[in-house]
Amino acid sequence: MSSVFDVQKTIREILLKLLDSHSLEQLNKIPDGFNNNIIWNIGHCISSQQLLVYKLSGLPTMVSEEFINKYRKGTKPEGDVSQAEVDEIRTLLSTTLEKTKNDFESGLFVDYNEYTTSVGFTLRHVQGALDFNNYHEGLHTGVAMALRKLV
Repeated sequence: MSSVFDVQKTIREILLKLLDSHSLEQLNKIPDGFNNNIIWNIGHCISSQQLLVYKLSGLPTMVSEEFINKYRKGTKPEGDVSQAEVDEIRTLLSTTLEKTKNDFESGLFVDYNEYTTSVGFTLRHVQGALDFNNYHEGLHTGVAMALRKLV
């Protein structure tokens, strides 16, 4: 399973570079024709990973319910995020990855509540959730990379 974490680490490194190469104004800008921005896509990756991997395993998440609700599927930015929130997201990109890897390796994930994603893929265990999460984060990384050309 180390390859799934290697892939996620690469995705998260790309997202960190996006954060570090854009101003707060650019991260918050919603280009014409879009309903979200770079920072929302990055926060959404963290929120979704916590729901798919931890919540569906019946375990507590590493982020608050407020964070999850702000960035979960079906939401959009309701205002600009602060530099403090960008800094929190920057930290969470690394800490959630490392803790998930450690928790997986220690055997923490035992139960899983089956879930069918919006694209019709059914997650039956945490390994499937980790695989699907990389696909999902890859999609949102692509969106964030497209947005960077418009801000």
